[in-house]
Amino acid sequence: MTVISEQELAEFSANFNSNKKNEVASRAARRSGLLEASFNDRVSERLNHVFSTELDIGGVTDQKHSGRCWEFTTLNVLRHYFGKENKVKNFTFSQAYNFFWDKIERANAFYDAIIRLADHPLTDRHVRAWLEFAGEDGGLWTMAINLVKKYGVVPSYAMPESFNTNNTTALAENLARKERKDALVLRKLVNEGKQDEAEKTKKQFLNEVYRMVAVALGEPPKKFDLEYRDDDKKYHLERDLTPQAFVQKYFKDFNFDDYVALSNIPNHEYNKVYHLPLYDNVAGGDQVKYLNVPSEYLAQAAVAQLKSGEAVSFGNDVLKQMERKTGFLDTDLYKTDQLFDVDTQMSKADRLNTGEGFATHDMTLVGVDEDNGHIRKWKVENSWGDKFGHKGFYEMSQAWFEQYVYDVIVKKEFLPKELQKLVDQPAIDVMPWDNFGE
Repeated sequence: MTVISEQELAEFSANFNSNKKNEVASRAARRSGLLEASFNDRVSERLNHVFSTELDIGGVTDQKHSGRCWEFTTLNVLRHYFGKENKVKNFTFSQAYNFFWDKIERANAFYDAIIRLADHPLTDRHVRAWLEFAGEDGGLWTMAINLVKKYGVVPSYAMPESFNTNNTTALAENLARKERKDALVLRKLVNEGKQDEAEKTKKQFLNEVYRMVAVALGEPPKKFDLEYRDDDKKYHLERDLTPQAFVQKYFKDFNFDDYVALSNIPNHEYNKVYHLPLYDNVAGGDQVKYLNVPSEYLAQAAVAQLKSGEAVSFGNDVLKQMERKTGFLDTDLYKTDQLFDVDTQMSKADRLNTGEGFATHDMTLVGVDEDNGHIRKWKVENSWGDKFGHKGFYEMSQAWFEQYVYDVIVKKEFLPKELQKLVDQPAIDVMPWDNFGE
């Protein structure tokens, strides 16, 4: 390691003080913070609240202090469909219900992986990836759909939010600690040749996980009464529905298998399908796969789906160039490079390769503003409540979409014919340590 000399430090100080603008910038930054001092309010000129295509939907949801954005955006797409079909735009589904089953299924996937990899050392990268992933909240569209296909959905009133769904840290930490300890037991049994005992012990561990989740969240309902008043004030009541029967009846024309996850991960080859094994959360369910293509295809398909009247779930790096108060998402929002007089700009591929870029959040596209085919901005439904943005909705520039959106979930019919042919090709497994933007 090279030592920084006193002479070099003196030179750095002299260079800083040689430009009076540095002190002006420093005073502003120290007083109001780096982001506020570099905030570019001129973006409001193009990020207004008017859109050429806009879905007629109700209010927003709120995930509070949890990592359940992927479940919220999936259920937002489903509730908008249900609302349109049944004229009840403010109807909401229970995220707590699907969150419960995710914890059970994810524990099952974890224990299976630990048994499968028992002959690998604890330092093995695959084993480390599973141990680090234990108890996590984060997920993806396909994971949420796997849960809906197996367990159905229920209205929000049938299993309402509670302290531990709104604040998931304690449950996640306890589940992670238990599962990691259980992993040591299962590994020992397998390595001693006691495979049958390992399977029996796994069932016992799953029973304990179920107990933990039920204590924290309450048991999910097995039946419920569907009761609501539609937008025309007409009363509806249907008794004793199971969560699965609800999906079978009210989503019979919503073909979950019609949807394709399009990704824009430019440090991986385009026109290939990639599989993320770490995220396969339900045994026997759909694999988490993405067709990787240039960004313009994501935008084109999303616009087409919005124009058909359906919302679009998308994964993004929400904390980059975003302000909660205004709800602005724009690459020119914070001029920190100008404030520091440096250049930190990187390509999307370079950000992925260095760990600077990856998807941190899922949201829902519910509108777009176009001018003769040119995309001006997008309307975004977030799941952070209605106190941020424009009553919970955000405005996103097309430049931000290109730089910080990593995937969209769209119907296959909205893809060009040449991409439709690529969807069913054999998938390439992505290693857990390889940054695929998730």
